[in-house]
Amino acid sequence: MEQESTLEAQITALYREMGISERALELGEAAEKKCHDRFRRIDRIAEFNQAKVLKAFRDNRVGEAHFAPSTGYGYDDLGRDNLERVYASVFHTEDALVRAQMVSGTHALTVALFGNLRPGDEILSPVGKPYDTLDEVIGIVPQKGSLAEYGVTYRQVDLLPDGSIDYEGIRNAVSERTRLVEIQRSRGYASRPSFSVEKIGELIRFLRGIKSNLICMVDNCYGEFLETIEPSDVGADMIVGSLIKNPGGGLAPIGGYIAGTRECVENASFRLTAPGLGKELGASLGANRNFYQGLFLSPVVTASAEKGAIFAAQLYQDLGFHVSPGPEDQRFDIVQSVDLKTPEALCAFCRGIQAASPVDSFVTPEPWDMPGYVDQVIMAAGTFVSGSSIELSADGPMRPPYTVFFQGGLTYAHAKTGILMSLQKLMDAAVL
Repeated sequence: MEQESTLEAQITALYREMGISERALELGEAAEKKCHDRFRRIDRIAEFNQAKVLKAFRDNRVGEAHFAPSTGYGYDDLGRDNLERVYASVFHTEDALVRAQMVSGTHALTVALFGNLRPGDEILSPVGKPYDTLDEVIGIVPQKGSLAEYGVTYRQVDLLPDGSIDYEGIRNAVSERTRLVEIQRSRGYASRPSFSVEKIGELIRFLRGIKSNLICMVDNCYGEFLETIEPSDVGADMIVGSLIKNPGGGLAPIGGYIAGTRECVENASFRLTAPGLGKELGASLGANRNFYQGLFLSPVVTASAEKGAIFAAQLYQDLGFHVSPGPEDQRFDIVQSVDLKTPEALCAFCRGIQAASPVDSFVTPEPWDMPGYVDQVIMAAGTFVSGSSIELSADGPMRPPYTVFFQGGLTYAHAKTGILMSLQKLMDAAVL
């Protein structure tokens, strides 16, 4: 008991040296005590997903030879090809495309869209507008080279006021031209809830009942390994994501994935490289080891990020802020939003996350005109991999209600520290 008391005193002293006040620590401790039961369930889901990933590694006989780099064209890259078999095994799909040449989640989604759509086709988003960076890809915002310039049209069905899916509106929106349905699992910068895999499955079954040959694509960013099943288990033809989010485990230095039917993945591969070349090309450049190890770690890393999100939700709800999801809600992505009400509070929160980062902790984030976004955006991300949002990060558009979107944390202990520092910065700025 004495040793435990000494350890607590040591932890408190170290936090105080970092500038976190006794009051912030007291508030954090009170919030954390309320989270323990939810943390236990997350650990069990992580255990299931860890076993699922391990089984995929065993079934595909991953060996030291698969970590060897390739250069140039990348022909016969054994590690790259086997990694794609591992991803297909994890997500229970016919095939997968996992490449360093896909530079972001937006790029992976673009490859999937351009590869599987043709002039005259229409995209339908049945859950409202997709993430901001797809606006120019689709042509919602005019841009050179958009799908709209290639004769692909776009239609969306907004969610109902309570955040539920407008099934009747979707029925009326599906037409002869509707070829591909894009379902975004996470909320992005919207106020709507993220969707469970079960809810996505219901939506896919409904869509197929209207038109059986629709391609159903799910933007899986931020959602991998939060549940024991993935959208590919409930009928999605493609699931698409970024390796610097959940499945990269914080080790992948770049990359994206597309997992799905053999035809959809092949079509996407012809867009990534060139028609007729497809998956045969694309050197791994020494990234294979990090891709494999990151995927192996991803279930527990994702669990740490989810715990951090729950802790943030509990703490800021206790302080009277509107949070989404709520601390008691079941979660389907790692993103936590907090409506901070003022631009000063949004900036203070992000500066707290930056100050608690292992990289560039001395940098002060400021709002700026970030490419692909309509409003100025402030971002905090002192990460080992630039822009990696499975690592501790926070960002938000500079528009009312000045919502911050917090995500990541390779370890829960680091996520907790970052959240406490964000609280301290709000206190210091007298905006709490």
